[in-house]
Amino acid sequence: MEGVSEPSLQETYFAGMTCFGCGPANPKGLRLRSFPAGDGTVVAQFLPWPEHDNGGGFLNGGIIATLLDCHSAAAVHHTAYDHGWRAPDGSKLAYVTAGLDVRYRRPAPLSEQVELVAETLEASEDAITARVRLEWEGKTRAEAEALWKRWRPRP
Repeated sequence: MEGVSEPSLQETYFAGMTCFGCGPANPKGLRLRSFPAGDGTVVAQFLPWPEHDNGGGFLNGGIIATLLDCHSAAAVHHTAYDHGWRAPDGSKLAYVTAGLDVRYRRPAPLSEQVELVAETLEASEDAITARVRLEWEGKTRAEAEALWKRWRPRP
């Protein structure tokens, strides 16, 4: 979030990640920074760029889906690390997205900061489900349920 100097969850759990949405090591990415809110949720703020235009002056749906996916990653990995479910040796992530059910509720602004809120719904070592939403002016603009599965490297 703006002006926050403490490390984000992304910087804490996967600092070397080059993911377009949340990878701290991707200088051309969205560089999403998520933080625990202290109430069981994870929060972030995002200011869209002019390049994120959907052609009609609003935030592009693909960018919204990326934000929802990547913000849910912060909540999922925060839960996983709290339980001691770390990434396997040689892997960058403990869990990967297995499904993302996105619902667009109303247009999101292109030139205003939006808020992201995520919470874990269910958690086991095999799978974690999170609910995440994008808000502006106190209204949900888009929301998703994200299913994350335990990453198991294949030989």
